[in-house]
Amino acid sequence: MKLHANDEIRLQAFLAHCGVASRRASEKIILDGRVSVNGQVVTELGTKVTSDDKVLVDGKPVKLEENKRYVLLNKPAGYVCSNSDEQGRDSAIDLLKEYYSERLYNVGRLDMFSSGLIIFTNDGDFAARLSHPSSELEKEYIVDSSLPLPRNLAEEFMHGVRIDGVFYKCKFAKELNSHRMQIVLIEGKNREIRRVFESRNVAIKRLVRVRIGNVEMNKLAPGGHRDLTQEEVKGLLAICRNKDN
Repeated sequence: MKLHANDEIRLQAFLAHCGVASRRASEKIILDGRVSVNGQVVTELGTKVTSDDKVLVDGKPVKLEENKRYVLLNKPAGYVCSNSDEQGRDSAIDLLKEYYSERLYNVGRLDMFSSGLIIFTNDGDFAARLSHPSSELEKEYIVDSSLPLPRNLAEEFMHGVRIDGVFYKCKFAKELNSHRMQIVLIEGKNREIRRVFESRNVAIKRLVRVRIGNVEMNKLAPGGHRDLTQEEVKGLLAICRNKDN
């Protein structure tokens, strides 16, 4: 993104375009008092800034990044999806830092014990588009269980199940064998698959995300990464736009 002289932009959008975090995550960073503009801590989300303003996050200056990055990572289990973790656990972004100088952040999340595809970017508009609930972007998972799967679990998940007052429903589920299930989500509430399986006393041995929209894992090894192609980026945005129409 390039701002012309005197052009104003909301602070959370500015931070997103600087590669600090997504717009939603940037809003929390502002509310937490971690951002200053021209020496003054700012906690108002409506604040607007220009390219001439001096913006700091946690005391460090940030600036707009003109080169947009769209990176696909095959996250191994054991890594958290957070640029900083209070418990000191390994972060997925650490697997990319030696390859990219830009400040990247993850679009969506995978829990620590899950593996598979996750997208990193410094493009705030792209991240907001993919993350918005109206995008209904499909995420496909392969789940391996320790014990045989209960009968009709796939059908129950597709029809919807209520657990502790929360309604969980996948777009598609299919039992591939007695210990493996294919699941497609479009919303993806926190730990959705794990909560559904736990409610049926099914222990998950392995949970892997193998597809995000039009982007598939193919031969990307665990811990490996690659840049998304222009066609993949356009395809992801097209899917989200089509859902808005």
